[in-house]
Amino acid sequence: MTVERAAPASTGAAVVARNVSKRYGPVLALDDVSLDIAQGEVFCLLGPNGSGKTTFIRMLAGYLAPSHGALTLAGHDVTTDSLAARRKLGYVPESVPTYRHMRVDEFLRFMGRLRGLSTGEVGAAIERVAAMLMLGDVMRKPTRALSRGFRQRVGLAQALLHDPEIVILDEPTNGLDPRQIIEVRSLIRSLAPRHTVIMSSHILSEVEKTADRVAVLLGGKLRGERAVGASADLEPWFMSLT
Repeated sequence: MTVERAAPASTGAAVVARNVSKRYGPVLALDDVSLDIAQGEVFCLLGPNGSGKTTFIRMLAGYLAPSHGALTLAGHDVTTDSLAARRKLGYVPESVPTYRHMRVDEFLRFMGRLRGLSTGEVGAAIERVAAMLMLGDVMRKPTRALSRGFRQRVGLAQALLHDPEIVILDEPTNGLDPRQIIEVRSLIRSLAPRHTVIMSSHILSEVEKTADRVAVLLGGKLRGERAVGASADLEPWFMSLT
């Protein structure tokens, strides 16, 4: 199959993947994927569960190493220069991990110190992300008492504390109610162009309303890429690829 490609939104590349594959024993989870993600865009990996989206995201985040190919993030190879790459990255997995015994402010302070921020820097960073994500009313609450929507906001807050160049969101609206979905969609759009945002989704309508560009993964293969555009209708295009 010929892969349909779309040009990146700008000449600067935040992520470059060249012939990237990932194998788990006999299972080929990701097969010869090549793509560029431009600085300052919202880029979505679209596909059903098991398509390879999370495998690709975990390689970007440094949790997995490619079996073959080259993958760079903000100019750093994710395998040979892993620490430098991860310093440029904020990551929010699908199920946001929090320490249930901590208050929100305690959790963010702890995560900020893990990121290498000084005491003064952590305080300023927490104020910044709390205002951005409207966390003021829950800062003194234990994380276990938060709704799923607020847990998602806290997960995004910890990912933004060190002001990373690239933010990765794995299925960011999964399990949220309609109002929460709208709020998270607005938050994602507000991050660009200060941050490059890479998200995964299996929901066409969310991609159409959020992303600048989209790539379809199916069975570990890249099936196509395109710009979303102001009047996007991804359904016929998606069906033609799958």
